[in-house]
Amino acid sequence: MAAPQKQRTTRDAKSLAKSQREISISEFFTKNRHLLGFDSPAKALLTTIKEAVDNSLDACEEAGITPRLLVEIRPDRAAVNLGLELESQSGSAVATATSKTSKNGRSSNGKTNGKGTGPGNKSEERYTVIIEDNGPGIVAAQIPKIFGKLLYGSKFHSLKQSRGQQGIGISAAGMYGQLTTGKPVTVYSRTGDDQPAHRYQIMLDLKKNQPTILTGEETIWEKDHGTRIEIVLTGSYKRGQHSVDNYLMQTSIANPHLHLSYTDPKGQTRVYENSTEDLPVEAKEIKPHPYGVELGILARMLKETKCRNLNSFMKEEFCRVGPKTAESLFEAAGLPARKNPKRLVQEDIQKLLEAIEVTKIPAPPTDCLSPIGEDLVMAGLTSGVEADFYTSVTRPAAVYRGNPFQIEVGIAFGGNLPGDELARVMRFANRVPLLYQASACAIHKAVLTSSWRNYGVQQSRGALPVAPMVILIHMASVWVPFTSESKEAVAHYPEIIKEMRLALQEAGRRLQRHINRRAREKDALKKQSYIQKYIPHIGEALQEILALTDGDREEVIATLTDTLERSRKL
Repeated sequence: MAAPQKQRTTRDAKSLAKSQREISISEFFTKNRHLLGFDSPAKALLTTIKEAVDNSLDACEEAGITPRLLVEIRPDRAAVNLGLELESQSGSAVATATSKTSKNGRSSNGKTNGKGTGPGNKSEERYTVIIEDNGPGIVAAQIPKIFGKLLYGSKFHSLKQSRGQQGIGISAAGMYGQLTTGKPVTVYSRTGDDQPAHRYQIMLDLKKNQPTILTGEETIWEKDHGTRIEIVLTGSYKRGQHSVDNYLMQTSIANPHLHLSYTDPKGQTRVYENSTEDLPVEAKEIKPHPYGVELGILARMLKETKCRNLNSFMKEEFCRVGPKTAESLFEAAGLPARKNPKRLVQEDIQKLLEAIEVTKIPAPPTDCLSPIGEDLVMAGLTSGVEADFYTSVTRPAAVYRGNPFQIEVGIAFGGNLPGDELARVMRFANRVPLLYQASACAIHKAVLTSSWRNYGVQQSRGALPVAPMVILIHMASVWVPFTSESKEAVAHYPEIIKEMRLALQEAGRRLQRHINRRAREKDALKKQSYIQKYIPHIGEALQEILALTDGDREEVIATLTDTLERSRKL
């Protein structure tokens, strides 16, 4: 007979209210750091470098400086020495403990199986990540907030193309390092050769989402201007598709103006030279487009505007709204142009929004975008991929939710690329490589749903094409619609996928012409080899038929051979 269940105690609303408290953004992301891309040691190492490199490139380009970056991953020697010391002190006891894999999740060689982390494993996976740039530097008063406060940045409210968007990335990397090693973020910065350099050590107060400055002082630094950040964290360095090495290689392809020096944990240094000194075209900030505004946003804009009438509000707060467009809007909404925006009631706001939807408004300007460009996409692919054929396509600007964007596609085909494997897809958003969550990304879907067999490339249903091919797709936008805060996949907006497929179709047609031309050349060479084989026999037959001398026969053979060689060059 089952034991009777213990009766639960009842609690009233007042007692329940005592357990409720405000959650800071830093506390939230501490428990949900997977949302920011810190859900595994390998991914955390990559995300940290990615966020710092993105910030450095944005800063250099905004200041008009050709970027020169240094990236270094150093094993934390102090932790390694501590692990070795603990091992030597433990003696045979450690050997006995590490052999009991079933109990502590560690194999006989001292490495973890995912269930536990011993001293040896911790020492092997602790790194100091260093990123240094030659950018404009950071004003000393801003350093603590940038690196020690989540949701602090200059890009969120700015409608122009940039790598950073949310003001979370680099401070979250510092937070992850603090959580896993207890070490602060160290920042060096200098704003000019006539200005002092500053060195800060910063930790994040997780409850208040505020920086805690451990040290902040002037120091000696040899650079005239720039920023250097050092983060000690627990990570895992691996090679392959999702590695730091692959990310930096792809970054150099998408940013041909970047000079990058990279030193991996083994001390091997690779230098990615810039293929151009020219910076990307400067993206200019634009105002919101009416087609991208929603009811709540429109109500807030009306409440906060400094404009005194609806006419000036529509023309000054939005782009592409001129006098005629504004007049059409007010006529469709049934609202007077001279009405004070702050006095509009909910019904008036709804009418204005409906009028926006039915009024023809020109597309937003595209000078807020800075695409790579067809020539530089080709240059990047040529420097990073060995192939026989290259092509690139840049689509005209399009719009989703009032946000302008452009799609660029590059294809490398043939050469030393493996022909019996799935085509490799490189995904980029605002020049930043996307390495994770490919199956959730609109870019991957656009490649997957394109009919590659129409262009002479083998493809199974629902799969990527099988060919010696690399496909590069870049989305440039004032606001990339990522599926999460970790910025790893582009959301499936129909307008975006349509533009990607149109660009892929154009590049595919060029590829088809190349494949057909190669097939014709191969067929011609095959026929020419047959003719080459029978030329001596033709010479002998003509000698018998025409009673030619041996000299005449050799002359005929030489003439036929010369004619065949000339045909090969045509």
